[in-house]
Amino acid sequence: MTQSDFTSGNGEEQPRPATADHVAAPVGSITDGVPATGDTPPADEGGDLMEAGATTPGAQRRILVVEDDPTILDAISVRLTAEGFLVQTASDGPAAVDAAGGFQPDVMVLDVMLPGFDGLEVCRRVQAQRPVPVLMLTARDDETDMLVGLGVGADDYMTKPFSMRELVARTHALLRRVERAAAAATTPRPGGVRLGDLEIDRAQRRVRAGGKDVHLTPTEFDLLMRLARSPRAVLTREQLLADVWDWADASGTRTVDSHVKALRRKIGAERIRTVHGVGYALEAAPGTTVIADGS
Repeated sequence: MTQSDFTSGNGEEQPRPATADHVAAPVGSITDGVPATGDTPPADEGGDLMEAGATTPGAQRRILVVEDDPTILDAISVRLTAEGFLVQTASDGPAAVDAAGGFQPDVMVLDVMLPGFDGLEVCRRVQAQRPVPVLMLTARDDETDMLVGLGVGADDYMTKPFSMRELVARTHALLRRVERAAAAATTPRPGGVRLGDLEIDRAQRRVRAGGKDVHLTPTEFDLLMRLARSPRAVLTREQLLADVWDWADASGTRTVDSHVKALRRKIGAERIRTVHGVGYALEAAPGTTVIADGS
């Protein structure tokens, strides 16, 4: 992606030109696997709920899309529907919380800036009802905003403008991780990892640091567990992105950085070492005993 995608020659931010695979494109012109407007599956009478054929890969999976820009909202809805998902939409904070309670989504695609109350508050309220994987959309490439979003329960984030292919891929990745977590919950593996006073209980998905319980989001736990499986070994951002997020594209490496920063705040910054230009390693003092389940 070049600088011309974001700015004009004088450095001012400009709307990105409409393409076949970008949220700025009019809905009827999105052609990357998405039918033109006249060929889309019909909406119900309320216009919010759309279902594709049961033979499509994502059939029966429910996605709640929350976005106040109607063009972006329609483009995401059309694309996810074409992927076979059951899609419901909301355009403000209160409507999003109500929709989440009734629709029971498997994944929520959530914009940060919303009328009523913002996406962070939506995330807090929805997560208080039941855990839902959240892919957060933000117009500001600000790490503080990203960390706050991760702190209230978001699993991943994307900065606008973004590729529709990437959004679809990350949605599928979130669902795969949910399925793996559900399978692990029904057949938990015994054992865990101990690195000094850092204890990770894999079966109960609990973490203690310095003798105190540490609350981690599902993504933070998966990231810590992946680092702990190879203590002291440096894992590249791309490797972590593939193993934890199921997303093998370098465009998502800032997601790894932000999650590592959030994880450091909770377990202690000194426990995770940065190898600049490469990746991260979970530290263990010389002579520390590592007890693992062998996986």
